[in-house]
Amino acid sequence: MKTMERLISGKALKLGNSFPCKICVIGFLCGICLTSLFLAAFTSLGTFELAAFSFSSSSSTFLPYNSTTHIINIVSSIDHKLKWNNNANTEDNDDEVNLLVSAWDNLILNNEDFLKKLGVNKSDVPNAIHLENCEEMSRVRDRLDKRIANQTFPTWINGGDEENYPLTRRVQSDLWIHQHHSDCKNMKLKFLVADWETLHIYGSGAQITEMTGLLAIAINENRILVANYYNRADHDGCKGSSRGNWSCYFLPETSEECRKLWESGIITSKQNYSSKLIWAGPIPKLWGKPWSYMKPTTEINGSLISTYRKMDRRWWIAQAVRYLMRLQTEYTCKAAEIVLSGRDWRKNKKRTIRTEIKEQVWSNHKPWIPRPILSVHVRMGDKAREMRVAALEGYMRLTDRIKDRFPDLKRIWLSTEMKEVVDRCKDYGHWRFYYTEVARQVGNKSMAEYEASLGREISMNYPLVNFFMASEADFYVGALGSTWCFLINSMRNTGGKVMSGYLSVNKDRF
Repeated sequence: MKTMERLISGKALKLGNSFPCKICVIGFLCGICLTSLFLAAFTSLGTFELAAFSFSSSSSTFLPYNSTTHIINIVSSIDHKLKWNNNANTEDNDDEVNLLVSAWDNLILNNEDFLKKLGVNKSDVPNAIHLENCEEMSRVRDRLDKRIANQTFPTWINGGDEENYPLTRRVQSDLWIHQHHSDCKNMKLKFLVADWETLHIYGSGAQITEMTGLLAIAINENRILVANYYNRADHDGCKGSSRGNWSCYFLPETSEECRKLWESGIITSKQNYSSKLIWAGPIPKLWGKPWSYMKPTTEINGSLISTYRKMDRRWWIAQAVRYLMRLQTEYTCKAAEIVLSGRDWRKNKKRTIRTEIKEQVWSNHKPWIPRPILSVHVRMGDKAREMRVAALEGYMRLTDRIKDRFPDLKRIWLSTEMKEVVDRCKDYGHWRFYYTEVARQVGNKSMAEYEASLGREISMNYPLVNFFMASEADFYVGALGSTWCFLINSMRNTGGKVMSGYLSVNKDRF
């Protein structure tokens, strides 16, 4: 394995192309930001603390998990510059950070001589931020997506049945079995082969929603859905056969065997179906009507909404989105020790003892993120043509209501395309805000224009980071009129978060 470049904050840090590694860095930066917040609490009580992450990528970010090419490990040949900003006054600790990264690098290589030269023990080094697990996690996901005897299935659903939409576990299992036929060489198999929509008026949310409609048609007609060209993956970051394919970001929707042999079967394409059927056609009825007993968990204007229009479609889209994105949820890193001791970790006299339960049991848990945390997705800009938009103040009134019930809640993960929203964060000093630092929209230009200004790779990767953070946050505030917000809530409702509730600033969609 190549040696990791010892340069962070303003210097190039070369990272692996696997998506979990990438997202791990977000957790690390989150940890650095929280460190400064922690220090500021002692040096300037009452001072507003605002943290921002900046990821300015010159090239690649994700690597397909199912790629037949060699999985690139921790270090990439493509520079990826990372920096962090915080308005608290802190000292420049580049040397300490670089040394810590070097220690992790040598632990990966089992080079204990490096630590001996520093005069420290292996147990003195804080837990790394999952960098050493990138390749291993990729293998784990591939293994979980295969038929294994006596395997608990599906492996990608968190929480009990009462913490998810009705029948989530059963539906996910049935969808996987349907899409991974045991005999793809059977000439009688039927396929629905479809490209992702490429019209510029379609945002990421609309593309995904359309594909859920195509999956419904495939299930109803007993066909295997094969998703082909995906324009948002058509960039230099997606390598080899994954370029221009959904598999660059997530495990593919069907098995590799079926994907190779679909031309031998009975084929239909997206062009065989009307837009009305794709977007508003009947959903699969294999599981009865589980939506009829979904608990009301969405609040608008202070009232729980017990019924919606198209409840069946709401339930189905949640199931289909969860399946399509089933195993790509590793996006932050365990960095708790680094958060509080990143600057002076060598001087910390409290020695961390490495135990078997830490390395063999707790290491399998999801990467660490600061909790409790509330996700707020503010959608404005050209969305005013489709729904009633709300200013940040409207969202913050809802966040304060959640905080009244859960007083320990102090952190907000903010996702928005609007610069003015980020600028207004400083008006809310009782919250700690975290967000990706990327060029944001000024004025009311279209989303297509804004995404074009960022470039295809960045315009896809940043929203995905926000999407996963929102999906895993403890609480969520958004807008029902936004397709993206709707999909986030769909992932939460099939990811063990259904009882966390959803507070919306509008009711346009339903």
